[in-house]
Amino acid sequence: MVRSGVSVVVRIGRLACVAGLALNLSACFRPLYGPTASGETVQALLASVQVDDVGMAQGQERLGHYLRSELIFELDGSGQPASKRYRLKLSGSEIVQTPIVSSTTGRAEAGTLVANIKYSLEDMAGTKVYSEGVATSTATYDRSVQRFASQRAARDAEIRLASVLADQIKTRLAAVLSTKP
Repeated sequence: MVRSGVSVVVRIGRLACVAGLALNLSACFRPLYGPTASGETVQALLASVQVDDVGMAQGQERLGHYLRSELIFELDGSGQPASKRYRLKLSGSEIVQTPIVSSTTGRAEAGTLVANIKYSLEDMAGTKVYSEGVATSTATYDRSVQRFASQRAARDAEIRLASVLADQIKTRLAAVLSTKP
């Protein structure tokens, strides 16, 4: 009987310890879109980012255009022009991989777009770099024997790819700008 009483006390002690640790760690958590160190909202800070043209290799400019458009919408979709304090410089590359080839026709049945985008968040003068990194993503599409269908599927994959990359970059910029005093 004493043994079961001790085990209950040990269980309650462990539970109290875990609850205390969880409460202690909750003080370290800060929501991404909550108040920032500077007192401004994250949305206002993101709206103050000017997105430069994306430097892409010849023939890959369409992905750069889609990415820039997605970023402008993601960062400042309000339609209200804000004064710009930061500049986002972007450059990247895109490759097409064909992992599946039909053994009967010898044609690629699917394509995978792989994009790597380097970004750099700087002040407007370009003298201070706040954040830089590389965003990478993939998008797949089915290839058809019909040329137009394959081209449209590839373009849809580029649009999806640009959207995913823009979301990655926006999240990283929000994390940096929320901690900037």
